[in-house]
Amino acid sequence: MLPNVTPAPATAAHERIYRTLRTQILHGEIAPAEALTIRGVASSFDVSMTPAREAVRRLVAEGALSLSASGRVATPELSSDRIEELAALRALLEPELASRALPRAHFALIDRLETINAAIAQAIMRKDASGYIRTNLEFHRALYLRAQAPAMLALTETVWLQLGPTMGALYGKLKRTAPPHHHKLILAALRAGDEPSLRLAVRMDVTQGLRMLRT
Repeated sequence: MLPNVTPAPATAAHERIYRTLRTQILHGEIAPAEALTIRGVASSFDVSMTPAREAVRRLVAEGALSLSASGRVATPELSSDRIEELAALRALLEPELASRALPRAHFALIDRLETINAAIAQAIMRKDASGYIRTNLEFHRALYLRAQAPAMLALTETVWLQLGPTMGALYGKLKRTAPPHHHKLILAALRAGDEPSLRLAVRMDVTQGLRMLRT
C-alpha cells in the first residue's frame, strides 16, 4: 500500500488553476478568442509562473485553449466548419451514451433530471448564460454517467470543453424562455424505455442549437 503523500505546493497550485480555468471555459465564462498570458494567469491566482504554465499547457492539450505559431494563447474562436465537426461528434457520441444508460435509467434518475431541468428554467429566467450552460451540461452528464462508458464520456466532455466559449454566443441567439424542448422528449423516452426515440431526441438536442451558430 502506497503511503499518503501531501502534494507539493506547485502541484496543488497547478491543479487549482487548471480546474478553475477549465470550469470557466466549459461554462462559457470566458469569451471566444480571449487571449490569456502565463503572467496574467499567474498574477490572477497569486502563484509563480511554473504552475500557471503547466495548467495552460494541459488546457491547450485538451483543446480548451489554442496556441498559435507565435505563442499566443487564447480560447477557441470556432469556424463554421469546426462547429459542424463538433456537432457531428456530439451526434455520434451522445445518443450512444444515452442508449447505454437506458437500462439503468431508473425513476430516481428521471426525477433528478426533472429537477435539473427546473434549474435550467430558473437560469433562463435570470438570464444567466453561464448558469444555463452549467445546468444543461449537468442534465446530460447525469444521464450519461449511467452508461458506464468512461472513455466515451471523457471524449464527450472534451468536445463540450472546446465548445464552451462559443456557447455564450449561442445562448444569446436562442433567446430561450423555457428549457430545451428536446429535454422533455428525452424524459418521455426514458420513462417509456423507448431507445429509438431517446437516441433521436438526444441527437436533435445536441445538434440543433449548435447549427444555428453557422448561419
